[in-house]
Amino acid sequence: MKAIAINGSPRPGGNTEILLKKALEPLEAAGWDTEYLRIGGKPLRGCVACMQCVERQNSKCAIESDTMNEYIEKMFAADAIILGSPTYFADVTSELKALIDRAGFVALANGGAFSGKIGAAVVAVRRGGATHVFDTINHMFLTSSMIVPGSLYWNLGVGCLKEEVRGDEEALHNMEHLGRTIAWLGKGLASADPFPKVAVELH
Repeated sequence: MKAIAINGSPRPGGNTEILLKKALEPLEAAGWDTEYLRIGGKPLRGCVACMQCVERQNSKCAIESDTMNEYIEKMFAADAIILGSPTYFADVTSELKALIDRAGFVALANGGAFSGKIGAAVVAVRRGGATHVFDTINHMFLTSSMIVPGSLYWNLGVGCLKEEVRGDEEALHNMEHLGRTIAWLGKGLASADPFPKVAVELH
């Protein structure tokens, strides 16, 4: 099975990256094919509501001036999608918001392509606002008929300076548990009947 972790942080090697890679470790140990990507710092524009994805239904965003379709293709191929972001004014980064809006809409326009996949949100925070970031990511998962696993606490880690989250032992334990939960859930889904697809009408 395939799990992809996408980091919306502009800072390489930062707290969000540490948390995401920690969540992937149990999946790798369980034999999953895993991939980590960081989109932060790369220019990704938001959805322009052109509705071309609805008209064409070719599993692609009509905007081809950036790398969004590369991420969409990888998300469509994954069984589990973990999205991570630092907390920017109590919300996700602009790059991750662009991914959520465009990838989520393309999936809905193409027969609910994310339905039945596992989706988990991971958040790095200095002090406050993390649960709002958590909600922003989960809103896309839940409106896409994805399966959102729980863990020991909200999937967040506290840290401001680079790598400071390594001192948050509870967060690291939570990430490890999240990865094991995704692996367990994926094993069950692999032996289940195909997820029932529904026609999604967008107006």
